[in-house]
Amino acid sequence: MAVTPKFVCSVPGNVTNILFSNSSSSRIEDIWTLWTSTKNYIVVQLENGEIWELDQCSRSKREGSLYLAYEYSGNKSVFSCSDGYIYDHTKWKSTIVTEWDLVCHREWLAKLTQPTFMLGVLLGAVIFGDMADRVGRRYIMWFTSTGQFLFGIAVAFTFDYYSFVIIRFLLAMVSSGYLVVVFVYVTEYVGIKARTWASMHVHAFFAVGVMVVALVGFLVRTWWIYQIFLSVTTLPFVLCCWMLPETPFWLLSEGRYEEAQKVVNVMVRWNKVSTPCKISELCSIQQDDLVRCRTGDNDTSTAKKHSILDLFYNWHIARRTITVWLIWFTGSLGYYVFSLSSVNLGGNEYLNLFLIGAVELPAYVVACIGMDKLGRRNTLTPFLISSAVICALIMLIPQDFSILSVLANMAGKFAIGVAFGLIYLYTAELYPTVIRSLAVGSGSMMCRVGSIVAPFCVYLTSVWIFMPQMLVGIMAFLSGMLTLMLPETLGKPLTNTLAEAAELGTNKNSCLGKSPPAQTGAVLEKIEMHSQESHSTDE
Repeated sequence: MAVTPKFVCSVPGNVTNILFSNSSSSRIEDIWTLWTSTKNYIVVQLENGEIWELDQCSRSKREGSLYLAYEYSGNKSVFSCSDGYIYDHTKWKSTIVTEWDLVCHREWLAKLTQPTFMLGVLLGAVIFGDMADRVGRRYIMWFTSTGQFLFGIAVAFTFDYYSFVIIRFLLAMVSSGYLVVVFVYVTEYVGIKARTWASMHVHAFFAVGVMVVALVGFLVRTWWIYQIFLSVTTLPFVLCCWMLPETPFWLLSEGRYEEAQKVVNVMVRWNKVSTPCKISELCSIQQDDLVRCRTGDNDTSTAKKHSILDLFYNWHIARRTITVWLIWFTGSLGYYVFSLSSVNLGGNEYLNLFLIGAVELPAYVVACIGMDKLGRRNTLTPFLISSAVICALIMLIPQDFSILSVLANMAGKFAIGVAFGLIYLYTAELYPTVIRSLAVGSGSMMCRVGSIVAPFCVYLTSVWIFMPQMLVGIMAFLSGMLTLMLPETLGKPLTNTLAEAAELGTNKNSCLGKSPPAQTGAVLEKIEMHSQESHSTDE
């Protein structure tokens, strides 16, 4: 959308002859294929005989010369590009750069579009993640999905650059919030047996989305039509998302047991289980015990609203948060550094983007198998450390071995892709229901920080060609070592309170272990097991 094609200053009149180096033509379109450097210029002759030299950001009128030649040492009058610019439309029919002349002294405006979009992504992840914990997953999913469609269409009809940036910023916020909340929704709705594969489906379709973007970009070369096509793909979900119910986890964390029971009844009916599943019977807790535990000193989380400070509830949670944030940052930094450093791939940029999305799919399959067989922590740690080792190997490969360097870059991207895909689910399982969306949202925020830092990290190749790989390797090794201190969550129910989450990996027992609010995950997993047993008995 913001690509800058080849361009030169426009001229005040009709062009009759064009001269570039040793080639002449009557059409400027024939010259673009010969244009190789921004230092080049074009010589044109107008109908009135005037001869102009056209640079990218200025134009010069030759004084007293009527002879058309490329080299000229006489007097020239230099003018600004007050008549606009001539762009090369052979590859892109229209971009925001050609639409609003975002070149020369306005070039920084074009470069500003991506940082402002990423800022919106960063803020949206935290804001909507927090809101989803406060008002529920369903309402935020409704709002953000609708916002994606409306703001996406609105971007295509912006009338100036500033309205474009503002609406794109809002689009980034709702898109980021949507992804965070949808991932938490899927995690909370799927039982232990299928949670790994269900969560990876989200990543898999994200990768498919990247491939769709590449395909649409290849077929549609006008920026606002491209924007409309991609925005329309969100419409089917907008039309049917209102049918999705709230998650039982969030309803139980808010003490809305009757509503949670209704949702469970629907789940039982869809799974064709004849024996009813009652939350109260599975908990086997009297109402007075429930009240006593909920008002005890050990759990005040259900009586207050939560904020990002709860990610540092105590030393155990704080250490966990710092480690998780570091993994999110490293995963994003490594993902983009490996992608941007693969300059030797060359070829068609649309095909490269398509392949970048396609290579993620096998990484997620490996992540799923490892998570189910070895566990979350035992899969995450080796792949983080292996990406650090691959970074070291890249530094040892001679620069003449370009193919080997490309393969090593792709191997590094594969390894970091496994870790990057895994951390979403692992984060959702490490934190309780009351701050789960906020935790995933804050991790996504650190992810965006990594994606913003990555291009600047790649620029450090001017200091030392392997500086980006060295930085990624250090961060990956450090985060891999810290991951060893995280608790394993494979086969364990989702936690509901901060106190229960803090006890992950320990054998401590408290009053929280007796109450339905603290045992929301266990209760729902009991429902799942109870439903499966009943279904087997019926068969």
